[in-house]
Amino acid sequence: MNEKYFKDYIKRIEIREVAIGVKEKIKRYRCSEEVFNSDIVKYELKGVDREKFICIHLDGKNRIRHYEVVSIGSLNSSIVHPREVYKAAIKSNAASVIFVHNHPTGDPNPSSDDLAITKRLIESGKILGIKTLDHIIIGDNRYFSFSEENLL
Repeated sequence: MNEKYFKDYIKRIEIREVAIGVKEKIKRYRCSEEVFNSDIVKYELKGVDREKFICIHLDGKNRIRHYEVVSIGSLNSSIVHPREVYKAAIKSNAASVIFVHNHPTGDPNPSSDDLAITKRLIESGKILGIKTLDHIIIGDNRYFSFSEENLL
């Protein structure tokens, strides 16, 4: 078939799971510190020279189902949009999510942009019926947890 034949058709897309990543030792996180010490954080975020934003998908019993690297940004920013964050979470039937990203500067304290996007992601998740359990920012050998600081 030629290109002319296909130009009048609407293209079909599929979102597929791709089994790459890390084999996590535990099946469920009990606290923010366990996320900080997880293999996902160790292999995806520690020592990275650019901001990377990850969404961890959990089932109805808070068991880890999947994780996705949503965005890789620059030295001090990463573009994060609710549509991109929740696309794979919906596909994986996530009941809840944990957001994790790094600050290559080493300071895990949230910026005003971090506070704003967290609020926006929480609100978007509520509309979709997906609860946000935490947003953790990774710095040099320390972390900041929105949950521990009662900012969710």
